[in-house]
Amino acid sequence: MLRFKHKKGLITFITAGDPSLAVTEKLIYDLEKAGADVIELGIPFSDPLADGPIIQASHQRALKKDTSLTQVFALVKKVRHKTRIPICFMLAYNLIVHYGEDKFFADCEKCGVEGVVVPDLPAEWSKHRIVGFVAPTTKEERIKGIVEKAAGFIYLIAVAGITGKRQALSSTIGEMIPKIRKYSKLPIAIGFGISSLAQAAAAAKLADGVIVGSAIVELIGKQQYSKALDLVAKMRRAIDAG
Repeated sequence: MLRFKHKKGLITFITAGDPSLAVTEKLIYDLEKAGADVIELGIPFSDPLADGPIIQASHQRALKKDTSLTQVFALVKKVRHKTRIPICFMLAYNLIVHYGEDKFFADCEKCGVEGVVVPDLPAEWSKHRIVGFVAPTTKEERIKGIVEKAAGFIYLIAVAGITGKRQALSSTIGEMIPKIRKYSKLPIAIGFGISSLAQAAAAAKLADGVIVGSAIVELIGKQQYSKALDLVAKMRRAIDAG
């Protein structure tokens, strides 16, 4: 189970290697200072599932720098000398298979990766415990199977579809929380499409944590790092005020 420093958690997503691993390392430290509780590192892949154009573009930029899973493991190991902020990987199952599934999860433990998000591998199908995905349309009988085999936290998808900035959260998102709570004590974090302070505050009122990705990654893609960090700091304040 991931622990949040603050009452309500803020999970910030960035793509490892975008625009370089050196910048990713610095961003991890700076995002923590700005108020992030957890860093979700996307592992670049040529065809990322569930990601919209903003994050897809970040994967392409990282791949042009030949960013590999092995390099990201080395980065996390290095980061662990300076910070203990929880780090999660978000990656395609194909990358895990290519790396070697048992070796991958063993190296996660060795390097200090505390959670694994695999959008194309349902938690109930994995032989290792991973973060469980629940969508606004997931039926209760399936929720039970997902969350009972999940680890780290429950990723509650705010809107159906791919990642990217949205105007509003799903109107049924609040109904999903008690259904998940019936079967799991893991923290519930809402993600996909949260880009405004109002959305972050609203999601935090419902769940234990909020995941922000595309809004940050878009600014990183423009090399507007100070604006990205300022957005995270404002998200932190909005969540705490809510």
